[in-house]
Amino acid sequence: MKTVSCTLNTLLNDDVSVIENQKKDVARVLDFDLPLEDYAFLKKHVKKIGVTAAFEKVIKTFNTPDNETPEGFRIACRLEANGILRTDLIRDISYDKNGKKRPTNVLFSADSANPYEVAPISKMIANLTCNPGIIYDLFINNPQANVGNHFKTRDEVMGEIGRILGPGSDISVELNDPFGKSDSELLEEAEKFREMLTDYRVVIKVPHTGPVTKENVSELLSGNKKLSRSCTDVTTESAFRGHNLALMLKEHGFRVNFTLMFEPYQTALALQAKPYFVNSFVRHRLMQSELMDQNLKQFNATGNIKCIEAIRNMFLEKDYLAMDQADMDLLSVKNIAEAMLKYRHFSDVEGSDGLDSVRHNLRLFKNTNLDDTRLIICSMEGELNYPDIDKLLVEQEFEDLVHRVVVTAEPKYLARFTSCNQVVSYQRRFMNAANGQK
Repeated sequence: MKTVSCTLNTLLNDDVSVIENQKKDVARVLDFDLPLEDYAFLKKHVKKIGVTAAFEKVIKTFNTPDNETPEGFRIACRLEANGILRTDLIRDISYDKNGKKRPTNVLFSADSANPYEVAPISKMIANLTCNPGIIYDLFINNPQANVGNHFKTRDEVMGEIGRILGPGSDISVELNDPFGKSDSELLEEAEKFREMLTDYRVVIKVPHTGPVTKENVSELLSGNKKLSRSCTDVTTESAFRGHNLALMLKEHGFRVNFTLMFEPYQTALALQAKPYFVNSFVRHRLMQSELMDQNLKQFNATGNIKCIEAIRNMFLEKDYLAMDQADMDLLSVKNIAEAMLKYRHFSDVEGSDGLDSVRHNLRLFKNTNLDDTRLIICSMEGELNYPDIDKLLVEQEFEDLVHRVVVTAEPKYLARFTSCNQVVSYQRRFMNAANGQK
């Protein structure tokens, strides 16, 4: 138990003073806790205390009240020449205002572009993520959500969400068309988001592209909306389009959320693009595993080939196979499904909950040199997805990694797990007691 503590203010004495024209900003951090071992070293060397230019820029950007530092920033110190100790503000969504850590190491995020949904959860989240489907389909073009058609453009929506969330949350926004636009056009689009949301909050979502290219993306928009090639029929250029786009944005100072990550084998290559976020998409992969497992068990019990046909139909519907593979022989379909379930550890505790990709990705973090990269666990639904994730995150194996995890879902889905039956039962008792009833 810590019995003695000190702060930056402890350093001040007749020989150590605050830089005169920075007194107002230094006052924001004088109560910042200083480890005793750091104090013992610094008191021998420090002559002046000030702040960095980056510190001043953050304070000005967010119009921060006096004697505070904004949420979403970690306070750091740097000893410069001539005994000048400068404090800096480093972007880190693990931190609340005044350099205090958030309540838990695991962070929460909202999948939403609905300002009315975001507002009630805004103080609980450290990130927001959206994509064109969330922005246009679920909000702008949805009259039930976009009440009175108040919001008409993506920029209006994102500007309002930025205002609601304040400085503490990152905001991941997806480029509208990573295929049809040139790199310079995509950079221009990203720069507009940076101007709107500030360099500190904006994160650009870049998707894995697989076999989709600017030449064939139109196939997804017309006719049966099916790609003419299978998901594994890629070219080197097409498959690494997303990776190279992520690297290009990184080189221009953007943090990248590298998305559309479903299988564990995608992650090590994704990390070569130096992303700020990688992802584990959970829901659809689990549902497809359940369908394969159920039909394989029924086939093994009955020999009914319709069970394997059902798997083949799912493979076609969910883009495992291209339409010209619709007549793939059923033995091959069966073998593919069995191999896939084995890879996903669906019959053992490693993956029966559909979270084998999460476990894999967290273990992979132990073998990376990207200390600031975090894992977003996303795409969940149903009564068990979040509870299973919650249990995984307290497993002893991952206790040193949960600070790199962000759990994201629709606000209403997260809200569901604030309640259970006894909340209602006890409220009945309490409210009746308060009303003087038996």
